[in-house]
Amino acid sequence: MSTISLLESRLLRIEHLLYGPNASHPSSQQDSASRKLKDLERRFSMMASHMRVYGELLKIYKSNPDIFHAPNASEPPSQLSIETIQSIVLASASAFPAALSSLTAVQDSPIPDPSESASLIGLNERMKAIETTQIAQSAEITELRRRSEAVMLLWYEKGILANSQSLAQVEGRVQGLEKSVRRREVAIEEEKQI
Repeated sequence: MSTISLLESRLLRIEHLLYGPNASHPSSQQDSASRKLKDLERRFSMMASHMRVYGELLKIYKSNPDIFHAPNASEPPSQLSIETIQSIVLASASAFPAALSSLTAVQDSPIPDPSESASLIGLNERMKAIETTQIAQSAEITELRRRSEAVMLLWYEKGILANSQSLAQVEGRVQGLEKSVRRREVAIEEEKQI
């Protein structure tokens, strides 16, 4: 019964991953072991039939079970001949010294002083406080930029544009006065000639 409940829990986990939390199948404790096993087999076969990939994986597992389980390191792979294994080992032989030197370098590298790690852990609260300060300063800078933009826009609209408009009006009046003065001068010149 414990083996069946372990199988059922694994199947429930797989169903949960595939179908979500709604696919749970509560079983009563009074069910017999054979009924539970049949139910598990039925649900597993249903899942394998709905998911084609799992059916294909089961076929591969049945034909080559050693693919899914790592063989013992002391035993050579069963499906390879001795000549093939020798050629693989000889082809990889040049990588062994490099791997050995890398492992030796890792073993020779000193372990950092635990007091430095402890001091870094102690600085964690200060770093969080500094990060909070930086976030507040960033928000304040953003607000200052927004306010500076509003002041510049107001200065441009009220100061420069208003002055430009009043200067254009004065220049228009001066041009109008110059025209009237020229007309008057032309009229006076014409009266003198008459």
